[in-house]
Amino acid sequence: MVVEAVEGVESDEVFEAAAEVFRVMSAPMRLKIISCLCNGEKNVSQLLEEIVTTQPNMSQHLNTLYQAGVIGKRREGVQIFYRIVNDRVVTLCRAVCTQIAIESDLK
Repeated sequence: MVVEAVEGVESDEVFEAAAEVFRVMSAPMRLKIISCLCNGEKNVSQLLEEIVTTQPNMSQHLNTLYQAGVIGKRREGVQIFYRIVNDRVVTLCRAVCTQIAIESDLK
């Protein structure tokens, strides 16, 4: 299969933006957080029930995802709830993880 280049896709700006997306997704913990938030908005306590890590580590990864524009947050009293705001990243994560799972099943 031959894929034709789309004009402008190979610009430095596109490569820089793609590298930033991959940098944000380079930590397994952040992929787990994205996966959990695909099921709906959650606060830190709810995320910690699903993902085994420390609260400071969770907060650090949530901050990275927030700063990158992958997740959003809202305050309700003393709780902060996080949600996915960048569906492009979710689509990319699902595609990569699904392909890896398929390839693992074939071995």
